[in-house]
Amino acid sequence: MSWELRGGSWEAGVGSRELMEKPHKKLDVWKESINLVSLIYQLVRCFPKNEEYGLISQIKRASVSIPGNIAEGAARQTRREYIQFLYIARGSISEVDTYLEIAKNLSYISDESINPIEQKMVNVDKMLTGLIYSLKKSE
Repeated sequence: MSWELRGGSWEAGVGSRELMEKPHKKLDVWKESINLVSLIYQLVRCFPKNEEYGLISQIKRASVSIPGNIAEGAARQTRREYIQFLYIARGSISEVDTYLEIAKNLSYISDESINPIEQKMVNVDKMLTGLIYSLKKSE
C-alpha cells in the first residue's frame, strides 16, 4: 500500500507496484520451477569450493534461467513470443540436467542426492510441454 495526497490530505491508496499484475506468478509451472531452483541451490552447497566459478556457477545460472524465461515469456505481447521463451526454459532444463550428469561423473553428487531434483525437472518439463501445447492449440 502507498500513501497518496488527495484533496489536501494523505490517504491510503494502491501504488503502481500493486497495480502491476504479474501473470507468471499465477502459473503452477513457474512456482514449481522456483522450487527446483531452491533444490539445486541446496545441492551445490556440497560441491568442492574450486567449482564455485565453474560448475556451481553454470548450474545456478541455468537453473534460475528456467523461471526467469517463464516469467519473461508470460509478460510478452504475443503468444508466439511467450511460446519461444517457454522453449528456452525447456532448454535450460536440459542444460541443468547435463551439468548434474557431469557433477555425478566427477563424484560430486550421487544418484540418490539428485533423484528429487530429476523428478522435479521432469515435472516442470511436462508442465512446460503442456503449456506450450495449450498455447499453440488456442492460436
